Amino acid sequence: MRRTSSVVILGGGPGGYEAALVAARLGATVTVVDRDGIGGAAVLTDCVPSKTLIATADYLGGLEVASELGVHLEDDQGDPVAEPVAELAAINERVLGLAAAQSSDIMTRLTEVGVRVVAGSGRLESPHRVIVETEAGSEAIDADVVLVSTGATPRVLDSATPDGERILTWQQIYDLPELPEKLIVVGSGVTGAELAQAYLGLGSDVTLVSSRDLVLPQEDQDAAAVIEDVFRRRGMTILNRSRMASATREGDGVVVTLEDGRQVEGSHVLIAVGAVPQTAGLGLSEVGVELSDSGHIVTDRVSRTSVRGIYAAGDCTGVFALASVAAMQGRTAMAHALGDAVTPLRMSAVSSNVFTDPEIATVGISAADAEDNADVEAVMMPLSRNPRAKMLGIREGFVKLFAYRGTGTVLGGVVVAPRASELIFPVAIAVQNRLSVDQVASTFTVYPSLTGTLAEAARRLHPSD
Repeated sequence: MRRTSSVVILGGGPGGYEAALVAARLGATVTVVDRDGIGGAAVLTDCVPSKTLIATADYLGGLEVASELGVHLEDDQGDPVAEPVAELAAINERVLGLAAAQSSDIMTRLTEVGVRVVAGSGRLESPHRVIVETEAGSEAIDADVVLVSTGATPRVLDSATPDGERILTWQQIYDLPELPEKLIVVGSGVTGAELAQAYLGLGSDVTLVSSRDLVLPQEDQDAAAVIEDVFRRRGMTILNRSRMASATREGDGVVVTLEDGRQVEGSHVLIAVGAVPQTAGLGLSEVGVELSDSGHIVTDRVSRTSVRGIYAAGDCTGVFALASVAAMQGRTAMAHALGDAVTPLRMSAVSSNVFTDPEIATVGISAADAEDNADVEAVMMPLSRNPRAKMLGIREGFVKLFAYRGTGTVLGGVVVAPRASELIFPVAIAVQNRLSVDQVASTFTVYPSLTGTLAEAARRLHPSD
């Protein structure tokens, strides 16, 4: 008779809870040790809350678009209704309520499949023993397999120490009782850009401090140029090629001092300069788990660490800071550890999204990679020519596809559009399954639809002799 495997998972975020569900389905006895709440930062303080906040700002932006389409609000006497106002306290209450509900739903699912959840902190005493500290005391749990999925936390700078009131990390913004009058956002990566536009849409005066020539320096540069243009046209102040030296409280506001000596005054400052892995104090080095210089856990394509029986998933690995990747790493780890069929992680097939307005969705190779490879060709088509885009009042955005010359195999794509996160999926399917542009082009699309531009881009990449 086959012995039941014991699995202990440190961290209940996407990597942890998805792994737990797979392990339970495969017949293992599963314990999840979680300190901050099931769902982790992705559900409780990061992805779910921030995207809910952004969706609220998008709703207000939609009212502006409606007026351009000939629709407006008026009272019974035909007089214009006053402009809508964002009540941040009510918005944040809803944001946190949704996050809590999502966390509860995940906990319910874990309980239904027999996963034991322990509220506490865990550390490795040996490769197959975990010591758990709870309010009730200590507990030692023996494990055949251990998965570390402890995530990451916002990077904190000594020159800009968060106080939770005026100097904030992105995890502290949901406690604000009122909308910041003048918000300074330091950092123009994904988190900084998303939240800068969200607060701009809600009604704050926003200044974005960016150390690069363009916002979103790691994204497709054509896409980043579109977003920066949108930011500026909507009233955001962008300080390119500027670095923060310090941020301090001054009375009821803040002063951000730049390295060149300039000072920017505001009511609040949001620091969004990256994250650091939560790998300290877990006993990883003591049991031989290899860490990178940045403190991330080194893993292979099936989420194994350097120690047999110990796996890792999510932001603590530094593979790709996306909830979807963490979940896939966790599922892959359990499939491999427990003997199920497994497909190694393919980073070239990971799709990602920046939830600005418009959104930026990408998958596969980048434009920079394509430009360096003579065997790759690309086509870029503006959405402004798409009939559905015209109906929806969409003026910005484009579709870009990359494919091999000769074979026409789809290698990647970029979509800049409202709900680009939904539109990238057919491109991701093509990349994952190595479809050709002809296969994509010969698939029916709805008319009129934004996906029609995806098919048209594929037709334009039809291989020629």
